[in-house]
Amino acid sequence: MNSTFSNSGRALLVAVWLASTSAWADSYKGPTPPAVYTQECGSCHLSLPPNLLPKASWQRVMSSLDKHYGSDASLDAATQKQIDTWLQTYGGQGKRAREGPPQDRITRSAWFERKHREVRAAAFKRASIKSPANCAACHRDAAQSDFDEDRVRIPK
Repeated sequence: MNSTFSNSGRALLVAVWLASTSAWADSYKGPTPPAVYTQECGSCHLSLPPNLLPKASWQRVMSSLDKHYGSDASLDAATQKQIDTWLQTYGGQGKRAREGPPQDRITRSAWFERKHREVRAAAFKRASIKSPANCAACHRDAAQSDFDEDRVRIPK
């Protein structure tokens, strides 16, 4: 059998592929969000990468901004359309966003819960964290959509 790679070469390729897919899963390398998204959504919370929710969830979130998780986050029609168009263009489509999580909350999605299963519920209640939705409390580079677990620091 004529093989291009030896077993050790194949193992190296698999290791590189796994490392690259793991890094991709923990960082969003998609297009830069429009400034209006960062300004409007980021004024109250982290401007979340659109791949964290399926498009249907983003559509529900954007159609109920007057009741946005207990706040009125209403926008003028043009701004709302611009943000909604971007979220619908780049919203999650892969296995991470296969189905909308309960109440369209990223923190209630199966992948979020799996990725955070080692974090005790009490940690999320610390004054330094406040809730699972405060990504930047533990993920230093969350504002750049980098959630690599090697750089996680859970504050006291």
